[in-house]
Amino acid sequence: MTHPFSCVYLMTMQVDLTADQKAFIRQAIESGRFRNAEDAVQEALSLWEERERRRAEILAAVDTAEASLIRGEARTITQQSMRQLANEVKQRGRLRRNAGQKTSR
Repeated sequence: MTHPFSCVYLMTMQVDLTADQKAFIRQAIESGRFRNAEDAVQEALSLWEERERRRAEILAAVDTAEASLIRGEARTITQQSMRQLANEVKQRGRLRRNAGQKTSR
């Protein structure tokens, strides 16, 4: 009996690139940036995945913000509230900086 996880599935895919894309990959290989076209495509897909993850995080944050608004948790932004927020951020930064100076002595 074979183990159900012993099978390895490999997917081969043919992708047609434009002449400019081929030249771009060729230039990257010639410059030593990549060993071969597969490495270049894997890098491109990795960057695409990361961008899509960030996009999903942004959309989730927007959904959270919209839900907060619906619950009435919105906050009015004024010049005064922005100054107060800036002061709070500066104060937190100073506290972190001072805490770091004390531990490095």
